[in-house]
Amino acid sequence: MDKTELRKLQAFFRQSFNNDGVRVTLDPKNTEAAAVHLGERQIGTIIVDDEDGDRSFAFEMKIPVGREVLQEYLRRLFESDKLTVVSRGKKRDSVELNNGEDFLGIISADDARLSSFTLQIAVLDFDLEDM
Repeated sequence: MDKTELRKLQAFFRQSFNNDGVRVTLDPKNTEAAAVHLGERQIGTIIVDDEDGDRSFAFEMKIPVGREVLQEYLRRLFESDKLTVVSRGKKRDSVELNNGEDFLGIISADDARLSSFTLQIAVLDFDLEDM
């Protein structure tokens, strides 16, 4: 990842989470990965995917809370009431994360007890064009 991509990814996640405190920094051990920080805390990682000739980025963030408090946890973490957790019909092991009406990603259960989750957001190259 180059500095321009890092800057665009940072702008994308700041806008997506409604929080200007989000920072994206290059992983010093892997030039195809970046760390996502909120304040001093690393909250997730971004990995580059160039497989099909299209450049995209995969964001992953562990969420250490149960299903019943997911929305409140994310709203408090990012200080944004616009973040909503929406059920996915009959699927009980995952939900959608939205920013208002905009879909952000999928939150999937890490265990059968639904006591921890992982947020995954796919960022396509055209998502970064206006950043």
